[in-house]
Amino acid sequence: MAAYKDEERGTWYVSFYYEDWTGAKKRKVKRGFRTKKEALNFEMEYKRTAKADMDMTMEEFVEVYFRDKSQTLKDRSIKNKRDTMNAQLLPYFKDRPMNSITPAEIIQWQNTIIEKGYSDDYLKTIQNQMTALFNHAKNIYNLADNPCDKVKRMGKTSKKKMKFWTIEEYRQFMTGIEPGSKYYVLFELLFWTGAREGEALSITPADIDFERNLLHINKTYYRMHGEDVITSPKTEESNRTISIPEFLKKEIRDYISRLYELPEDERIFPMVHEAVQHKLKQVVQKTGVKKIRVHDIRHSHAAFLINKGVQPLMIKERFGHTDIRITLNTYGHLYPDQQKVVADMLDDENIKSSGSTNNRSNVTNEDESTNVNPRQVDYSRDSSREQQIIGENSLENGGIYGTEK
Repeated sequence: MAAYKDEERGTWYVSFYYEDWTGAKKRKVKRGFRTKKEALNFEMEYKRTAKADMDMTMEEFVEVYFRDKSQTLKDRSIKNKRDTMNAQLLPYFKDRPMNSITPAEIIQWQNTIIEKGYSDDYLKTIQNQMTALFNHAKNIYNLADNPCDKVKRMGKTSKKKMKFWTIEEYRQFMTGIEPGSKYYVLFELLFWTGAREGEALSITPADIDFERNLLHINKTYYRMHGEDVITSPKTEESNRTISIPEFLKKEIRDYISRLYELPEDERIFPMVHEAVQHKLKQVVQKTGVKKIRVHDIRHSHAAFLINKGVQPLMIKERFGHTDIRITLNTYGHLYPDQQKVVADMLDDENIKSSGSTNNRSNVTNEDESTNVNPRQVDYSRDSSREQQIIGENSLENGGIYGTEK
């Protein structure tokens, strides 16, 4: 290693060759160091990070991690990951070489984090970031072992009930909003399509096919660093087209007609997430309906469809889930028990094939309510139905990504 004095500027600089992570030889020049030591330290750290040598510190590897992920993660995801790592990982391990951190130290770190009293969900988020960092080092840069693999993960799997509105609760909520207003149409769209909040806020007139009653969901909206951001949807499958009912199409068309020749590429709901959340809380308090989040309106749409007999595959396509397992993990508990339906079908088949004259009621449960076809249940007539079908939502508590959105 060598550093050179820039006599003209009175500073130091380095000029060196290094080998990147592909094995290619490259040259690097960096100027403006106040001292020779600073210049030499830069050269040493640059060579190590360029090659992704696991002698590098965690602080250095975090930069390698985000460099590698820059094309696959959205800006919002990168910000969230960085915030967590900066607050919960680097204060403990930033100066430690990646290949020197042991499982015992991970346990000590976990105990320190747990003592802070964070929720189980946040503990799992912190753990996920630590595990992801070491997995990347192991899978891509040949770190011998991931120390997180040898210890128990933080955060218990809490068992939360999924919150959603019945159709009566939704209609009660809507009595608190002026019909035809922007919030009225927005909540109608959220409830009757199951769109994510960001997807709904990104919709433009060009996204609606009024002739064929189709809604094209091809982007999402969020606000970051004080600026509006429109980007691609959460996943490729989130890029979808769904059918909308006639009454909703008319409501949207009437609403857009009052926006004074809104350009085809302008958002029809020019508001931020916080405004929607504030309106929801305000109307909930006004109408006395039970409290839920904006995202729970998506769950309400799913619960309504399930009650009407819509099958999981259709819900998967309508909701833009990547895999049917996400749909089943999220909403499978809302489907009535089908085992009795199967048993009754086998009984009927046996009676037909054997020519038996036995009345089927002799082999069924005396409680005829168990034989109700789920497609025939009148959801609107039994508010206790909600408590009957509320179950555990494993995905809301960690699952594939944390909370499905």
